[in-house]
Amino acid sequence: MALIILRCVFLLFAGGVSTFIISSLPDNSPVSMPYLVFAGIMALAGAVLIADIAVPRKRIDTVTAVYFGVLVGVLLTYILWIAAAPLIDQSFNGRGVQLVIGMLMCYTCTSLLLQTKDDFRFLIPYVEFVREVKGFKPLVLDTSVVIDGRIADLVGTGVFDNQLIMPRFALSELQAIADSSDKLRRTRGRRGLDVLNRMRADQAVDLVIFDRELPELAGQTVDLKLVLLAKHLDGKVVTGDFNLNKVAKLHNVPVINLNEISNSLRPVYLPDEVFHIKVIKAGEGPEQGIGYLDDGTMVVIEGARHRIGQDLDVRVTSTLQTNAGKMIFAKYDNR
Repeated sequence: MALIILRCVFLLFAGGVSTFIISSLPDNSPVSMPYLVFAGIMALAGAVLIADIAVPRKRIDTVTAVYFGVLVGVLLTYILWIAAAPLIDQSFNGRGVQLVIGMLMCYTCTSLLLQTKDDFRFLIPYVEFVREVKGFKPLVLDTSVVIDGRIADLVGTGVFDNQLIMPRFALSELQAIADSSDKLRRTRGRRGLDVLNRMRADQAVDLVIFDRELPELAGQTVDLKLVLLAKHLDGKVVTGDFNLNKVAKLHNVPVINLNEISNSLRPVYLPDEVFHIKVIKAGEGPEQGIGYLDDGTMVVIEGARHRIGQDLDVRVTSTLQTNAGKMIFAKYDNR
């Protein structure tokens, strides 16, 4: 809306400028001259607007480099001309020399800044409110991580102070899952919507629905859209999807994998350590029983096959780390 208002004001200003120029035309000017002046200025303003609309994404570092390059080039031209003016014959028209110096200085300074813009940081007053991001890098949420639900509990602990971004296309995918004819998919989709509503109701959580349609996202898959959006926002992708994790790493986009966080927070049991656990079911081995820790870690217990339903003190023999998580092997000694 602000851009629309700015463009309308720009067109009105162009009309005012053309009126001012027309009023200053001599009386003996041709009858068609006012119309030509008005049409020319409005055509120039229209061309500027079309060029602005045709390039929707503009890099502030490039614009700043060009701006400072031209500014420094003009300043150096003025200084060099003052220094060289006494050496030039007064009868010689130095306007051409001045233009050549200005052309060379502006090009050299702009080219230098464009090639070294990543080594400098230009501080301009309005840069601070270009992107309102709480914390460090924004976190772009995947559909699977919202359905999982653990993200709400994790954010509620205050570990993350980042802004959470839920793209509109991911929200549309979640709504489609919630409206699915399959009962399981419908339940998962509604759970994801409930998780989003819970996070939006929390005043301490900065959750934003990203509605903009970026040109580079057109025609891409949902996973690739998430990766490109995170790259555009200079943020991170939060997911539990193994394939999305790989795609993001291929594009050099940081990823926060909830499964890896969960595995890293699980308690560490060392060999020969004793803990208490309930045997839930029989294992694959002839004497094995299966139990689960509070965090879901599976424990394979030797000698507990006939102790199903009982709480036992078991001794750790070894641990195994897999892609699905960690497994603990223990032994029950009835002695």
